Amino acid sequence: MIQQFINRYKRMRTERYLNETYRCQYAFVGMGQHSLTNLYPVLHYLQVPLKYICVTSDRKAQLIERKFKGIKATTRLDDVLDDENVKGVLVAASPNAHFSIASHVLQSGKSLFIEKPPCQSLEQLQELIELQRDFRSRVAMAGLQQRYAPTVQILKHRLKGERLLNYDLHYLTGAYPEGNALLDLYIHPIDLATWLFGKAEIVSYLEIDKHSYILMLRHQHIVGTIELSTCHCWQDARQSLTVHTRSGSYHLNQCEELCFVSKQADIAGVPIEKLLPRRQSVEYLYRHDSFSPTIANNSIYTQGYYQEVSTFVNAVEGVKANVLTDLQSIEPTLKLIDGIS
Repeated sequence: MIQQFINRYKRMRTERYLNETYRCQYAFVGMGQHSLTNLYPVLHYLQVPLKYICVTSDRKAQLIERKFKGIKATTRLDDVLDDENVKGVLVAASPNAHFSIASHVLQSGKSLFIEKPPCQSLEQLQELIELQRDFRSRVAMAGLQQRYAPTVQILKHRLKGERLLNYDLHYLTGAYPEGNALLDLYIHPIDLATWLFGKAEIVSYLEIDKHSYILMLRHQHIVGTIELSTCHCWQDARQSLTVHTRSGSYHLNQCEELCFVSKQADIAGVPIEKLLPRRQSVEYLYRHDSFSPTIANNSIYTQGYYQEVSTFVNAVEGVKANVLTDLQSIEPTLKLIDGIS
């Protein structure tokens, strides 16, 4: 009896995956390391009908058609935009080219997924929002995948019922000579802060080295400090967030682990833990399971890439999807970045 139940559950799980099919056709602009590592694997797993891959090099286009059977490679964006069968375009090209590509995609009326940064300034973002409205593109969302990470989703839900005090956010990497660290790298922690705590103003700002800053931000219900630095090491790069509340502290480590440490009680302001020492309890709200090799335990899933791509495709297909990164929602993030720069 138990074996029959297990077999039925496994069959239902498999059939649910097989029933997830897509009617529309899609195109991808760009083929860099980020795309190959984090985005293409999701498209392949979901079996999204990818018709075009658009790149800048004829040589790369030839290699793509040899590698990806059944996909057309082109160096002309117009080939993609002129094809009425293509309903959604995913873009992960050079950050400096994103605004121009995004503008053309939205003017064609096609849905857009644009990797971070979607543009170079708040002014450009507002132009993209106007284009989406004018040309009635169904979906226009930015690739800020941390909003979709399970740890961030859990933390955002838990913080709704908390009395917030302050937070500390650290984002530490090695040197970044190949681009704009503020837009290419720091957009992630800055967006995490605005997503969790809302709009913010810069209270104080200190540039401690080239591309390295310490900020103090004031949100409506909380204040926080953010350390952004490329003075460290890529082999030990890290992002960590601690949120202090009246009931305790939340600790988020690289979107892989989230725990809560409750605050010990006091009597008339005297902490009981000083009178009666007790072990501090730690509640793990989410931990990356590296033992079981399922999709939910893959880093592409825990970091939020799987959810953001599937959300985009479902939204284009007209399936109910919770889009967390529409262009309007990232205005507070770009406003902060403009303020820093």
